[in-house]
Amino acid sequence: MAEKTKSTTAASAKRGAKTTRRQNAEKGFTASSELAGNLQTVLVDLIELSLQGKQAHWNVVGRNFRDTHRQLDEIIDAAREFSDTVAERMRALHAVPDGRTDTIAETTSLPAFPAGEVSTTDTIDLITARLDAVVGTIRDVHDTIDEEDPTSADILHAVLESLEQFAWMVSAENRTPAGR
Repeated sequence: MAEKTKSTTAASAKRGAKTTRRQNAEKGFTASSELAGNLQTVLVDLIELSLQGKQAHWNVVGRNFRDTHRQLDEIIDAAREFSDTVAERMRALHAVPDGRTDTIAETTSLPAFPAGEVSTTDTIDLITARLDAVVGTIRDVHDTIDEEDPTSADILHAVLESLEQFAWMVSAENRTPAGR
C-alpha cells in the first residue's frame, strides 16, 4: 500500500502538481506545471484589473463621472468574480493559485495606473487598454490551455466574452461615429 502511495505521489509530481503537507483524498485530473502557470498568468492579470479598476473608480473626475464610476464598478465586480473562478479551477486541478500582492506586482502584464485624479476621458482610454491587455493575456495562453484542459478553456471563453464586451462598451464613450 505504501508503495502505491509513493507511486501516485511520484506520478503527480511528474505531472507538475505540488502536493500539500497532507495529500488530499480527492482524485481526478491534475494540472501540469504549464497549465497551472498559464492559469496563474490569467489570475494575476484579472486581480490587477480589479485593483486598477478600483484605483480608477476612486479617482475619476469630469464629464460623465457617474456613468464611468458605475461602469468601473461593473468591471471590478466581474474581474473579481473571474479571478475567483480561475483560482478555484486551479485548486480543482490540484494547482496552487498565488494572489499575494507581491506576486501580482511582480508578474502582471498590465502597465501601472497613474496616481491622482484622472479625467473621465483618460480613464476610459486607460481602462480600455487594460481590458485589452487582459484579453491579450488570455488569448496568448488559450490554445495551450485548451489542448490540455478544455474545461479550463471554456471558463476562459466566458471571461473573454465579457471582457471584450466591456472593452467595446467602455471605449465607445470616447468614440465618434465612423466617417464623421
